[in-house]
Amino acid sequence: MPETICGCLRVSSSVIAGQSIVVVTMNGRYDLRLPQIRCKACEATWSPGVEDLIRNDYWPATSHYSTVYATDVLFSFKELKMAAPECLAKHFLECWINALFALAVGNITADSFRKSFLEWEAVRFKVDKLCQEDHFDCPACSPDMLAVSVDGNRKHYRFKSAARSEEKAIFDGVFIANNDDVARFVDYVSGRGVCGGQWSAARETSQKSSGKTDKEGLELAVCRHGVLLRALNMFRGEIFAYPLYLQKQMACKTVKFFAMDVACKYWPYLQRVTEKCPELQELLNMRPFLSVFHAKAHDFKCEVKWSGAYQEGAGSTLGKEVEQCNAFLSRIAVTTKHMSKAGRIDMLTIMAMRWNQQKFDNLASTLARRYRKATIAPQYQLHNLEAIKTDMDISDKQLERWIIDINEWAEEKYEKIFEASNTPEIIFFHGINKHISDLFISSSQQQHPQMMLMLPAELRSCWQMLREGPSVSIRIGMDAKDVPESAERSGRKKILNSVVEKYNTLVPNAEKLTFDTILSDEIVWPWQLTQGDSVDLRTKRKAFDIVMAVRRLEEEKKILIAEMNKHWKSLCTRADTLKQMSSKLSNVTSGEMWGLLPDGIRGLQSLMMKNKQASNSLAKHAKTCYVQVLTETEINFDSDSEEYHTSSDSEQD
Repeated sequence: MPETICGCLRVSSSVIAGQSIVVVTMNGRYDLRLPQIRCKACEATWSPGVEDLIRNDYWPATSHYSTVYATDVLFSFKELKMAAPECLAKHFLECWINALFALAVGNITADSFRKSFLEWEAVRFKVDKLCQEDHFDCPACSPDMLAVSVDGNRKHYRFKSAARSEEKAIFDGVFIANNDDVARFVDYVSGRGVCGGQWSAARETSQKSSGKTDKEGLELAVCRHGVLLRALNMFRGEIFAYPLYLQKQMACKTVKFFAMDVACKYWPYLQRVTEKCPELQELLNMRPFLSVFHAKAHDFKCEVKWSGAYQEGAGSTLGKEVEQCNAFLSRIAVTTKHMSKAGRIDMLTIMAMRWNQQKFDNLASTLARRYRKATIAPQYQLHNLEAIKTDMDISDKQLERWIIDINEWAEEKYEKIFEASNTPEIIFFHGINKHISDLFISSSQQQHPQMMLMLPAELRSCWQMLREGPSVSIRIGMDAKDVPESAERSGRKKILNSVVEKYNTLVPNAEKLTFDTILSDEIVWPWQLTQGDSVDLRTKRKAFDIVMAVRRLEEEKKILIAEMNKHWKSLCTRADTLKQMSSKLSNVTSGEMWGLLPDGIRGLQSLMMKNKQASNSLAKHAKTCYVQVLTETEINFDSDSEEYHTSSDSEQD
């Protein structure tokens, strides 16, 4: 409080009870009255205003500040949401403040608290923008980015029956793209006659859900370090136009790989889109990347051609980095599905920023640990590679020839070898391999929906299980006809038999197959054929996998060194920028900078210096981590000082 409010003697002023106010602290709610100073001589009065409350770490909940929250309450709720995303504001207030502190009286309205929390976060976000802080840009991926991973999260739906407030989201377009912008883009792509494909989930003609949900989930884009970059609301399932929109948003940066679970299906779609929409041609500069784990469930040809494990320059990127973000965000979905449209967007954006901040704080340690693993892992793979070369008695030149054979086989350059064979078994497999998509997206889709996901690898699994013959019960003397057929065996038999019947409709009568022929012991599959060097493709594939693993790990070391360098330089550049901005504010008068008053300018300058000190501290920590892990590697970090010195410091020296 001020010592005097007028020119009268101090004894003429007295403090009386002023406006009633509700104060919420970590100890609970208190019904108090603001102090008011009144001069008996001149009748002058003074009461604390909003700026006085904020200066003392209180946040007003209403325009007349009849309720104020201590900022440590808001900080605590944010950290609790990070540790337990499914926690509601109501639960926080009931369990923490009202229940634990019995001395406090009265209840706290959850809606008022949540609104105040969002407004407080919005102001903090505006201040961060003044300090040029980007919450959705990975410092280890700037300015060029190795890979962007995109995937959908169907758990982030929202009920139509939830709160129907029409207010606009505070963070609209900051992280989650504006719904109208996305809808216009989808309509534009669909209007060019480009469909997502034969998958019903990928068709742009899919309509919005007519069920109980208003939104069907989120489509997320993250970098290879798990930093959230962009997102959008899904209204029509996981259609290809949604990742296309995110890819277009990321095209402002140099991105080498675009990772998806179905990149093998998405990329032909993208090529068709660019033919109709030439302005999107630049998206083809990115390279398709099929996520490593999903590729294992695809056909091996598809895996070799599209999997990130076999992409030159990809390092140890998995393409599934978005899943670690989903593991966190999916827990928030328990609460956001009941929120209003605006409240859902705001809460998800705040949690995304908090997630990214945690990633930024731990980035130096993460990169150092990855480098240490990338240094150790190749030793095991190199040992396996040497063992294969010794067992097979092959040279490096022969091994390289095997790699070429596998790549050519994946590109279907060996089809003429299969077609040259007169055995019906080879014709069968070749026909199935060629027509598998058409067979499983036919009229039988309604009868056997599980066949929609059937792949040649699974077809071989059915064949192998059926060839194993009777169970152990028969081998110990039981009659085969007395042993009931297992449900799994029966189901696989139906699947394989159905495929054989469909294949027979595609070939002349002389080439038709029987079920018994497929299960015969004499069958030879294409991957068992030799390619002129007495080595079958299965053996070559084993060597191929090891060679690719060694190459990716060697690339990973180089990639990590570049990322560590970019991260450290990013921290140094930010500290330098903040110092320059702070120096500029020293010469600014009131109203020249964003309409701020002198107190506001001094506060912003103080905040910039605080952020500069934090950036210097992070840079020092990063350098310590990187020097420790790179002691055996020659790398120049451009500075040997204990702490980063800006260009201004160097000039003074």
